[in-house]
Amino acid sequence: MTRTILVVDDDRDIVRLISDSLQYEQFSVIPAYSGQDALNTVEREDIDFMILDIMMPGLDGLEVCRKVRRKFNVPILILSARDRDIDKVIGLEIGADDYMTKPFSLEELTSRVKAHFRKLERMHSEWRSKEAEALSSLPGRFSVGLLQLQETTYEAFLEGSNLDLSVKEFQILSYLVRHPNQVLSREQIYESVWGDEFGDINTVTVHIKNIRKKMGKTYDFIRTVWGIGYKFSPEGCENEA
Repeated sequence: MTRTILVVDDDRDIVRLISDSLQYEQFSVIPAYSGQDALNTVEREDIDFMILDIMMPGLDGLEVCRKVRRKFNVPILILSARDRDIDKVIGLEIGADDYMTKPFSLEELTSRVKAHFRKLERMHSEWRSKEAEALSSLPGRFSVGLLQLQETTYEAFLEGSNLDLSVKEFQILSYLVRHPNQVLSREQIYESVWGDEFGDINTVTVHIKNIRKKMGKTYDFIRTVWGIGYKFSPEGCENEA
């Protein structure tokens, strides 16, 4: 199946170079040269991946990312001339899945896009296998106290209320839950969820922050082990903290 990638940058030469590189790898590419053009395209087309420049006149890339995230779950890779850590964290916190700084290598950019889809295919294959196993033996939903995970639909429920997690957030939570009371480093979590995708390991911290925010301050299932990583504490699921 051909994947459609939206490339957004006000520099037409950059859009052309990226498009040529992706089309060589058999991706379908839709160009956009402004933030508003990008939003209109996402509303109109089925987009599988977005490459989004930050520094654009009018509606900049960060605002585009925020607006897209309110309605769509399309993966977003941000391109930016800003290389400070705080800029990367901001981009990830507002919903981007990956971040690259300019100038960039076309080969690396293309590799990141391909790695995303390889990971997606493996993930779908694994979940299809798990779904078949669940249907033949155990139900797809499993519970730990107040928390329930439905692995066939990527849904998590806390006291019966849907947490509305993204796919990556669900995968992180599921990985932690399946290793109760085990301290897991950010590297281990990243490897389990993102595999061989290129990216910033800080995205693990950002995603866990988002999971905690959606759970609310009352619940303390995910504990931080300073200097090492995180662990899931099942006892926190039995009663409200």
